[in-house]
Amino acid sequence: MSLRISRTLLVCVIAVFGFSSPLTADNLSYDNPEAVSMSSERLMRITPVINQYVDDGELVGVVSMIARRGEIVHFDAYGELNKESSQPLARDSIFRIYSMTKPITTLAVMMLYEEGKLQLTDPVARHLPEFQNVRVAGPGGSLVQPERPMTVQMLMTHSSGLTYGVFGDTLVDRQYRDANVMAAPDLDTFIDRLGQIPLQYQPGTRFHYSVATDVLGALVEAVSGMTLGEFFRTRIFEPLQMHDTFFEVPADKLARFGTNHTFNPQTGELEVSDRPEGSNFVNRRTFESGGGGLLSTAEDYMRFSQMVLNGGELDGQRIIGNKTLEYMTRNHLPGIFGANGVHNPQELPGFARGTGFGLGFAVVDDQTAAGGVGSDGEYYWGGAAGTIFWIDPEEELIGIVMIQHMNVRVPLRATFKALTYAAITD
Repeated sequence: MSLRISRTLLVCVIAVFGFSSPLTADNLSYDNPEAVSMSSERLMRITPVINQYVDDGELVGVVSMIARRGEIVHFDAYGELNKESSQPLARDSIFRIYSMTKPITTLAVMMLYEEGKLQLTDPVARHLPEFQNVRVAGPGGSLVQPERPMTVQMLMTHSSGLTYGVFGDTLVDRQYRDANVMAAPDLDTFIDRLGQIPLQYQPGTRFHYSVATDVLGALVEAVSGMTLGEFFRTRIFEPLQMHDTFFEVPADKLARFGTNHTFNPQTGELEVSDRPEGSNFVNRRTFESGGGGLLSTAEDYMRFSQMVLNGGELDGQRIIGNKTLEYMTRNHLPGIFGANGVHNPQELPGFARGTGFGLGFAVVDDQTAAGGVGSDGEYYWGGAAGTIFWIDPEEELIGIVMIQHMNVRVPLRATFKALTYAAITD
């Protein structure tokens, strides 16, 4: 299946941007939202709602995108590229997607699994020997032996015992900060530092959001013999024509990359938290982070998402097997963590009841319990700067929102979802 873009949308794009607008992805063709049982009139409700968030100063700029049954039925840009200029945000603006990197990294590991190069039950230390002698934090600062090995699959479900070092203040968290784990210059150094720090929990006993997907990135390098960026580029991005997804913004695309923003908790004022000049995303000084290092555009991430929804194929390019993706997008936590899936949902803001975790994606098992409109079986993730996506297999629907705000005060995801589902007519 190819991605297609609606005629209604195309007319609007030409009217607003002219023929020079960067609608250039290969294999896009044209139809109207009604052809996929979406209401053009109801989709138009999205624009004033998001514009109001921008006008109220809650958001600097937003790109939103919706596809159903392979048709792009909504694709719009609002506001500005950054707070300090009047340059309009464009549909091809480049965003820090942070943790929306995680599904891509997890998929890369599953590609290697399909090739027989690793097993999900493999101890991580089999491929990364730095973890051979890892211990687990015990009472009173003691260290104890792991009750079971930390496995590849535990990394994918954030049940490995690793942590991030920023969400708490345990002895292990402090060791992460003291070792400056996330500032390591390369993945070898990152793994070397991490392997000297005990696990926060016994492997396989609880969900705890962590650097596990960065370890998966190191695993890709160790097993494939390629750098993570090279594997992504040659095995995923080039086949999917994701030409604007990378770990570092090229010089010729820098004009499309804006600032990141945050609300000052003391003053409530919106401030710039990261400018292109001097940004680690422009002049990379740290390792290629499989957990949060990529930049992308709405259109590129839509191509990735459509490939996933299609069962691993887009425009004749098969990236991964359909049954593998089915396995990835099931909830893998209930057997360990009880009927509600995630053992401790307050550890990760946005995790709701009725939601568990697959391999690289949060998975909704019970939409009623999760709250809001949607479908059982949908899966999603987001990034620290407010980027979000979800995939609804039942409705053959994908939604993407790109912003650059480290703390968002408006219910953007819930509102955009409600407006999206309200436009479905069958």
